[in-house]
Amino acid sequence: MQTQKLDLSKVTISEKSQTILDEAQKNLGFVPNMYKTMAGNTSLLDGYSYIYDSFRKNSGFTPVEQEVVLLSISYFNNCEYCMAAHSFIGDNMTNVPKEVTNAIRNGKTIPDDKLNALSVFTKAMTEKRGWASQEDVDAFFNAGYNEADVLGVVTGISVKTLSNYSNHLAQPELDETFAGRKWSKS
Repeated sequence: MQTQKLDLSKVTISEKSQTILDEAQKNLGFVPNMYKTMAGNTSLLDGYSYIYDSFRKNSGFTPVEQEVVLLSISYFNNCEYCMAAHSFIGDNMTNVPKEVTNAIRNGKTIPDDKLNALSVFTKAMTEKRGWASQEDVDAFFNAGYNEADVLGVVTGISVKTLSNYSNHLAQPELDETFAGRKWSKS
C-alpha cells in the first residue's frame, strides 16, 4: 500500500537536528536519506537516534539478534527502506549470516531455531501490538529467552515503528550504500 508522499521541502531543520545529521556524517561517512526526512521534526529524529543507540547498547541482544529483531519488524511493517538498510548492516557491519537475512527478507523460516523463535516472537508482538499470547511468550522462553528479552523486543518495536512509519509517509530515496540489498515484499 502506497501513501501520499509528504513534501518536506519547506521544513526548516532545527539546530538540534542539524547536530544529529552532522554526527551521522562523521560516524557513517554519509547522512542516510531517512535521517534527512526525519530531521523535519526534531523530536522524531532525536527520539529515534536516542532509542536506536540505547537498543544497540542496552537491549541485551547480540548484534545478530538485534538485526533479526529490526528486520522482522521492518518485514512485518513492509518498510522497503529499513529492510534494505538493515540487510546491508547485517551483511557488512554485524556479521549476520546471509541465510538469516535472506530468510527474513523472503518470509521464510530462519535456519537457526533460536533466531527463528526471536523473529517469530518479534513479529507476533508487532502484529498483536504488544498483546502477545501466553503461547507466544512460552515459545519464546522455550527457545532460551527471558523476561528482559521480551522488553528488549518492545524497545526494538518502538524504534522501528518510528522509522518504518516515517518512511511510509516520507518515502526517502534509498541510499546508494543500501541499493545492493534493495527489497520489496513479494
